[in-house]
Amino acid sequence: MKKFDEWNEAKKQIQNETIKVGYKNRDIFYIKMGHNIGYEQDGKGDNFVRPVVVLKGFNKEVFLGIPLSSKDKEGKFYYRFEFEKDNSIVKNIAILSQIRLFSTKRLLNKIGMISESDFEKLKDKLREPID
Repeated sequence: MKKFDEWNEAKKQIQNETIKVGYKNRDIFYIKMGHNIGYEQDGKGDNFVRPVVVLKGFNKEVFLGIPLSSKDKEGKFYYRFEFEKDNSIVKNIAILSQIRLFSTKRLLNKIGMISESDFEKLKDKLREPID
């Protein structure tokens, strides 16, 4: 059972957040993703958190991001890559079909950065599902 009531309370706190977190394209952040509808990706744990790669920042308020998963998935809607986190290599899957606009109020902490070469490959792979 989804915890919509708990997420609704958390959203109210996020909305009132005044701290601005800086970010750049290629950054990987934990964000407060929340509980969503149907097959949309959810955050996990008590804080509804999920890692996201920043695809394109538009301003200090919003960015286009792609949620990540540690579960191995294959197909045209996924891109597998590795990045360094806490001096170890982490394997992740970018869930291309879940790309969306996020408020920077959701940002928690930066956990890494996707390499330039993987970032370019991810953008190329992102074009496939929409062609």
